[in-house]
Amino acid sequence: MAIKFQYNKTSKQQLEKQLKMRVRTLPIIKNKETALRLEVKKSKGEAEELQRKLDSQIAGYESMYALWGEFDPSLVELKDVELNVKKVAGVRVPVLENIKLEVKPFGVFSAPKWYFDGINLLQGLAKTAVEREFVVAKLHLLEHARRKTTQKVNLFEKVQIPGYEEAIRKIKRFMEDEENLSKSSQKILKAIKEKREEEEKLNEGKEAAV
Repeated sequence: MAIKFQYNKTSKQQLEKQLKMRVRTLPIIKNKETALRLEVKKSKGEAEELQRKLDSQIAGYESMYALWGEFDPSLVELKDVELNVKKVAGVRVPVLENIKLEVKPFGVFSAPKWYFDGINLLQGLAKTAVEREFVVAKLHLLEHARRKTTQKVNLFEKVQIPGYEEAIRKIKRFMEDEENLSKSSQKILKAIKEKREEEEKLNEGKEAAV
């Protein structure tokens, strides 16, 4: 990143202000990045656990495969999902509050006994599948925020802060060189003036002697 600046005191002060702001902000961004990494790791663990639970429930479903031909899967219906939003490490993510399932009426006395097991299994599958979807959605949001935060940390730490520091050093060197040059010029001018004055005094002395 090319830092635009001019070789003067005003530009130097502006750069110093920008540098100070980034140096002060960097630890805050780093803390956020650390928190997001932990939350991403936690969410990945939750998603993996729910996937294992879902696989186990699907295996239970498959073990009753021979009976599912007699079962009406429309008996279990997802009616509503209650949501909320909360901030996790500064990122707004969806939170699953409640899953509402409805079991439609059926002939309790005429239905096989295993129907109740089938209903329970489908309810469990539906709940786990919805829970997993929400955890995955939260994970994606957190991962996106973590990547953006990491990019900002790298931008500040590896590009902008060194860039501003180098620009300030260049201005300081230029101003020091300019000051040294000015002092040297003043010395030279003073020496010339003194020499001229001496010559004038000598000439005056010669004229007086004549």
